[in-house]
Amino acid sequence: MLSDFLKYQTQTTPHPLSVAISYAKGSYIYDTDGNAHLDFVAGVSACSLGHGHPKINQAVKEQLDRYAHVMVYGEYVQSPAVELCKLLASHLPDPLDTTYLVNSGTEAIEGALKLARRATGRSEILYAHHAYHGNTMGSLSVMGFEERKTPFGPLIPDCHAIHFNNFEDINRITHKTAAVILETIQGGAGFILPENDYLSKVKERCEEVGALLILDEIQPGFGRTGKLFGFQQYDLIPDIVVMGKGMGGGLPIGAFTASQKHMALLKDNPKLGHITTFGGNPVIAAAALATLKEITESDLMPGIAHKESLFRKHLKHPLIKEIRGKGLMLAAMVDSKDLATRVILECKAQNLILFWLLFEPCAIRITPPLTISEEEIEKGCAILTGVLDKILSEK
Repeated sequence: MLSDFLKYQTQTTPHPLSVAISYAKGSYIYDTDGNAHLDFVAGVSACSLGHGHPKINQAVKEQLDRYAHVMVYGEYVQSPAVELCKLLASHLPDPLDTTYLVNSGTEAIEGALKLARRATGRSEILYAHHAYHGNTMGSLSVMGFEERKTPFGPLIPDCHAIHFNNFEDINRITHKTAAVILETIQGGAGFILPENDYLSKVKERCEEVGALLILDEIQPGFGRTGKLFGFQQYDLIPDIVVMGKGMGGGLPIGAFTASQKHMALLKDNPKLGHITTFGGNPVIAAAALATLKEITESDLMPGIAHKESLFRKHLKHPLIKEIRGKGLMLAAMVDSKDLATRVILECKAQNLILFWLLFEPCAIRITPPLTISEEEIEKGCAILTGVLDKILSEK
């Protein structure tokens, strides 16, 4: 199987982890050799409710028995998609009441950028240094990491970087700006939180000049910070909110939400201003609806702060400089790239799944399922600190 994987499936790195998966359940992934791997990554924040959650599985099975794909997005009334969008609106502040369902976070970013230009009649897009919003050409154009962008240029023009949490750069938002796009919590940069009402100040400036604020909630959204969306931790409302990853409980989906007034601009002049064949797929929408109901109706979100505190308590170690992030979107910071990589790989050998962040090489990603238990947190932290103890003893 490994040789076929390497030969027939396109690789994204020179050295993939190459764990051969048999099945997954709860907070564990099982390989074909029968090993149980405790999952502290959750498919890079995608498996909000862990693996094989019965409510998601049941929703998928029931919808499959009814119908799967029947028509391109926006033409037929399909109850899973309608119910999902309605439930989202009920949990979002006004005027965020209309949602466009797509297939992934990066596709949702594309739609949000198009909507901002259409709504304002302007072209300039401002984004943050070390931002990550996906890898399609529009998303790549607002990625704040030139080394990853340059090989694919030229990209979309009139996109310019500002610095996250830099208040002087807020003045670069002008009457020429269509939108400012920011991650509510910077992910690939190292789980950087907004400070000193930064997001509110950006929103105020956008309102002054008639620009829109797009917040990328693809990673912090769907309960990961203890609120349904990360921006609900801060005192502002974006003009467009983008979501993905944990939205589908492990199935591929994305969406962007704005006011009905703004979203109506996509249906005429031109018609089909944004179109997707499989966006809003009823099977995927059923999974997302079950995920959203479980996150909002259970005690998961109120318990996130306690689970965060357990990680911070059990990961006190001389080799960990700090724990960044919020809720279950955490990064253990160490002194070097080599140390981070060694820890991740040695924990993998002890059946604990950790991972890297995209731009911050000294970070160890900790983004487990929201359903992870206290016992599983303590078990995984013991493995991680045990590896660090071993490395420290060698110094």
